[in-house]
Amino acid sequence: MGVRDFFDRIEPDFEKGGKYEKYFPLYEMVESFIYSPKTVTTAAPHARSYVDMKRIMIYVVLATIPAIFIGLWNVGYQANAALMTSGIEPSGWRAAILSALGIGFNPGNHFANFMHGLMYFLPIYVVTLVAGGICEVIFSIVRGHEVNEGFLVTSMLYALILPATVPLWQVALGIIFGVIIGKEVFGGTGKNFLNPALTARAFLYFAYPAQLSGDSVWIAVDGYTGATSLAVAAADGMSEMMATTGSWWMHFWGFIPGSMGEVSTAAILLGGLFLIATKIVNWRIVAGVMVGTIAFSGLLNFVGSDSNPMFAMPWYWHLVVGGFAFGMIFMATEPVSASHTNTGRWIYGILIGFMVVMIRVINPAFPEGMMLAILFGNVFAPLIDYFVVQANIRRRARRHAV
Repeated sequence: MGVRDFFDRIEPDFEKGGKYEKYFPLYEMVESFIYSPKTVTTAAPHARSYVDMKRIMIYVVLATIPAIFIGLWNVGYQANAALMTSGIEPSGWRAAILSALGIGFNPGNHFANFMHGLMYFLPIYVVTLVAGGICEVIFSIVRGHEVNEGFLVTSMLYALILPATVPLWQVALGIIFGVIIGKEVFGGTGKNFLNPALTARAFLYFAYPAQLSGDSVWIAVDGYTGATSLAVAAADGMSEMMATTGSWWMHFWGFIPGSMGEVSTAAILLGGLFLIATKIVNWRIVAGVMVGTIAFSGLLNFVGSDSNPMFAMPWYWHLVVGGFAFGMIFMATEPVSASHTNTGRWIYGILIGFMVVMIRVINPAFPEGMMLAILFGNVFAPLIDYFVVQANIRRRARRHAV
């Protein structure tokens, strides 16, 4: 008996009147993950498209693959390099597995670097899937709704914006908060006004600032300390930042410490081009973020400051430090929580670009800023669309009144 036959045989038990009726969302989740839905439109006059929710989510996950590969290699490289230079002996279950497999901790070995990074990423991703997935299934069963594929993207993005050193219990706590408070209390996928992955990250950011504020280096070696690029730039200026953390090109390619998926701007932009080409991401939001960033950072560069070195950071440095690129491509463009009108998307993107520079430069309490800027944009997106629509209505009224 094939897999398709197995699903067809047990389906009546999960349908209305069946003995497992209340668990139909769980059955539908597994069945639709393996096979395309059987309830599809096949004839006119209905519009048909092969780009359904599942395909959109798959495209987004595919777009993250370059950032994942470089991010995992970089996590391992930073850890292995720190072990070599500091003389710290590797310890823990990860070190035991890598040693048992004969992989070692040589920073010059690309495979060793990747596997070391994978040892940190996999537990974080598995905990995210299990903790967040349980919440999704419980809410789906209680409401009688299907389990939406959107959580696959949320779980991947959430795992990629975390540092490798984050405790797993915090991973679980954050995603539970993000799924419940950021999405399910508003009705689930398609009804949330905040990005669930960023909501989860923001909760951890404010609940455990000592570990997740972004002012210290996240290198997966116990006892190793340092400062992030943004922290160095804010304290000592651009010259000291480049001397301490590396050149612009090192930041662009992703050879610096940071959250697992955010370090390589090159890989992120490659995934972004794929999403724009497939029309999963609206290019107006991306362009708006860049316009807002370039305009406001250029203004601050022109004004200058004798007491704040961050005034001197040009826009192309904002692009490659912190979570700017990842947030611009994968977070700000999330279709549910972003603006829905074309004009509104420009305004929404420009607002985010303006806010991230303002937070980074003018507010010394937050060395990063992209996460807060996007959440700020999420809150104002409905209002932006409202005013855009009202302006269109007034414009049409004037045109017809002539």
